[in-house]
Amino acid sequence: MTKPPRSTSASTSLRAALETDLPAVARIYAHHVLTGFGSFEEVPPEVSKLNRRWRDVVGRGLPYLVAEAGGAVVGFAYAAPYRTRSAYRYTLEDSVYVAAEATGRGHGRALLARLIERCTELGYRQMVAVIGDSGNAASIGLHNALGFTQTGRLARRLRG
Repeated sequence: MTKPPRSTSASTSLRAALETDLPAVARIYAHHVLTGFGSFEEVPPEVSKLNRRWRDVVGRGLPYLVAEAGGAVVGFAYAAPYRTRSAYRYTLEDSVYVAAEATGRGHGRALLARLIERCTELGYRQMVAVIGDSGNAASIGLHNALGFTQTGRLARRLRG
């Protein structure tokens, strides 16, 4: 992984997510579940389910971050194991979500840059972005801007 520059907007602060942030995380995530295809979920999960996911990530010593602007959580990002087989032990998958009303202001870039930085410091070597919506130009552009390279595209292979 290349080390990106620290790029936080003056109005954006980044920090480790706390359990008390999870209702805001749930609100942000619910919007993306209901309006896009990138999450691979069809029903927004309850805060309790997001709490279990958050505990799993931080319990592994991996970063789970939030972006704040104006005193409110406007985005979140975390890294999780990409696959469970041992050869993937240095490979992570990122997830980045920004509140609909806060897009286009650099929050996603700041979150992903810090996430990459933290994961590099922890000794990880590869980060994968599985962008589930090929029409998600913002996510594709964000990942390209921070050095990700598209290596494949899943297309429908079964014909009925």
